[in-house]
Amino acid sequence: MAAGSQALLRPGRYAAAAEPLAEQIAPMLKRLDSRLPTNAEALVRINGAIQVGAGVLLATSTAPRPAAAVLAGTLVPTTLVGHPFWKVQNVAMRRAEQMQFAKNLGLFAGLLLAAADTAGSPGLRWRAEHAAKHAERAMKQAKKKVTRHH
Repeated sequence: MAAGSQALLRPGRYAAAAEPLAEQIAPMLKRLDSRLPTNAEALVRINGAIQVGAGVLLATSTAPRPAAAVLAGTLVPTTLVGHPFWKVQNVAMRRAEQMQFAKNLGLFAGLLLAAADTAGSPGLRWRAEHAAKHAERAMKQAKKKVTRHH
C-alpha cells in the first residue's frame, strides 16, 4: 500500500520509467475507450490508486480474494517498470534489482494464493460440481416417481 500511495501522490517519480510500457499499452487503451488516459503519469496514478484501494480491502478482509487478485495484477507492471534488472549494466545494481524483482515475484505468488484461498469454505468449482450432482440426483428421483405413477 505504501508504494501505491507514493505512486498516487507523486506519480512523476515513476512516470519516466513507466513511459515505455505506457506507450506499448496506449493503442489498446484507445481501442477500449478513447476517453481512457494513456500518458504514463496518469497510468502510474491509476495503478497506485488501485493498489491503495485493493490494499485496504485486503487488509480489512472486506473482499480479500478479489483484492488479492487485483493487487497481483497491479504488481506485474509495477515490477516490470520498477525493477528491470535486464537493463542494468552495473553488476551490484543488477543484483539489487534482481533481488527486488524476486521479492515482487514472491509477493505475486502470495497474492495468487490469497486470491485462491477459500479459508476452509468450498470453492466455486466444488460448489458447482456439488450442485450438478444434487440436480442429477433430484432428476433421477423425479424420473422414478413419474415412472411409478404411470
